[in-house]
Amino acid sequence: MEMVQFEKWDTYLVYEHELIERAMAALKKNLEGLESGKYDPVQLTRALDFLLEFGDKVHNKKEEDHLFPLMQQHGIPVEGGPLGVMLMEHEAERDLLGRMGLQVPNLPELGADDIAKFRQEGMEYLRIRAEHIWKENDVLYNMGRQSIPSGEAASLVDSFNGIDLAAYGDKAKENFLSMVEELESAGGIRTRLVENLTSDQLHGIMETLPFEVTFVDAEDTVAYFNKLDKPKVFARTRSVVGRKVEKCHPQKSVNTVQQIVEGFRNRTHDKAEFWINMGDETIMIRYFPVFDDAGTYLGVCEVTQEVGWIRRLEGEQRLLDW
Repeated sequence: MEMVQFEKWDTYLVYEHELIERAMAALKKNLEGLESGKYDPVQLTRALDFLLEFGDKVHNKKEEDHLFPLMQQHGIPVEGGPLGVMLMEHEAERDLLGRMGLQVPNLPELGADDIAKFRQEGMEYLRIRAEHIWKENDVLYNMGRQSIPSGEAASLVDSFNGIDLAAYGDKAKENFLSMVEELESAGGIRTRLVENLTSDQLHGIMETLPFEVTFVDAEDTVAYFNKLDKPKVFARTRSVVGRKVEKCHPQKSVNTVQQIVEGFRNRTHDKAEFWINMGDETIMIRYFPVFDDAGTYLGVCEVTQEVGWIRRLEGEQRLLDW
């Protein structure tokens, strides 16, 4: 497992939100099975423990002890302001998790009304936490980025690392991820957002992307490309699917392509990028290795995009100027 490192305080906290949301998914699955008895008490306990021990005592502590005070120093109010709301929500989350954690061992003996109350409190926690994460990711952290000077912002990462070290030692980040993966391994926890999409939606998204995507599988065979019936930088038709990748490139570049693929397989390279001029346009071609969740090599994703217009951009155009 690779060591997770962060250079920016907001990236650090957003990453932790993702871990928290994954534990929330495990909690939600068990809450939904409570009344029918289809829940895993061990998984339920671990989910609550993680959300309290990591989500509150590690993640929230970083915000309460370091981020929020620094934002307050630079003009973001606590009383009557967004920081005060965040602190109240932290307290509400803490209270709900604490009560639920104490009740889990007694669930088999509880009556229907008490189980329904437990489930209701769990769903209330999930609602508060989900809205809280959204507000922090989309609003509060943006306020922090604008108000905290860069020099002081850099010191936040060191403070956050100190909290991790004090709580779980020098392997804290790996331990946090292992805890979540262990939660999910109990089975049936949806973590891949693509599963929320129908095949029609996924196809529509791929056809809407403003660049060309080609996927070559682990057997070096072309398996997919988007924009089938639309103009493309490099014209191709469905007959290319099923062909070996070396048959899809000029002979003089086949050796380079093979070297790239081999570098991806043995993980000595994580990307390859090229750009060429075609008339008045600049074309960028990028290759990325694709792995499954277990780290198994699945193939290569090729992304082709006209970038001349990007290179010519000047100044800025904000969303409200559209």
